[in-house]
Amino acid sequence: MSYSIDLSGRVAFVTGASSGLGAQFARTLARAGAGVVLASRRVEKLKDLRAQIEATGEDAHVVQLDVTSVDSIKAAVAHAETEMGSIDILVNNSGVSTTQRIQDVTEEDYDYIFDTNVRGSFFVAQEVGKRMLARARGAAPGTYTGGRIINIASMAGLKVLPQIGAYAMSKAAVVHMTKAMALEWGRFGINVNAICPGYIDTEINHHHWDTEQGRKLMQMLPRKRVGQPEWLDALIVMLASKESHFINGAVIAADDGFGV
Repeated sequence: MSYSIDLSGRVAFVTGASSGLGAQFARTLARAGAGVVLASRRVEKLKDLRAQIEATGEDAHVVQLDVTSVDSIKAAVAHAETEMGSIDILVNNSGVSTTQRIQDVTEEDYDYIFDTNVRGSFFVAQEVGKRMLARARGAAPGTYTGGRIINIASMAGLKVLPQIGAYAMSKAAVVHMTKAMALEWGRFGINVNAICPGYIDTEINHHHWDTEQGRKLMQMLPRKRVGQPEWLDALIVMLASKESHFINGAVIAADDGFGV
């Protein structure tokens, strides 16, 4: 017996969609039938991704977004809903990091990480969540009430790692943000969950795995391998679907057992 999930008729808003996991999440949700809004600061890369998605017959729209600006967030979400319709699925993926020991973290480093990973993620989810709440209360039009918010945290939010302490702190905040939103919004049919990916091979870090330091790190991993972006496809589609209605406030480690 086969099993499939169909997201046709749903609109998904994906932040940080210009590269890495964000781009993969957008392609995956589009293949599952969702209309996808691609959001990032790097509009030219988004246009390339839109062309890839449209070439296979799926629907995508590009919107410029700077998650460190609340005005930009509000404008991007409003524009997305004008162009594509009510947002049913949010993949809250924007994130940045630095590498240094705790004693070397500057005020600029701290603000850079927390402005994007915590403040930005919070206000993106809040803006989309308020619109989902309005539809659930009958105060705004929409054929689908409730919604799915998927916050992309990190295994570092569950297990602190050396030299990325500030990043780990920020992702731990995303984990608790997920639970707080799930607690308050669940009764309106809005499910909020988090994915905590482990080490994933993307264009940003691809070269690292061929270095001495990268190979040494890989040998420390449970199965001595890093993940591929597509290995999260089934998880993102499941959490985005109506079939996930009993999953709320979950924090799912997808790290190949690293945190065990």
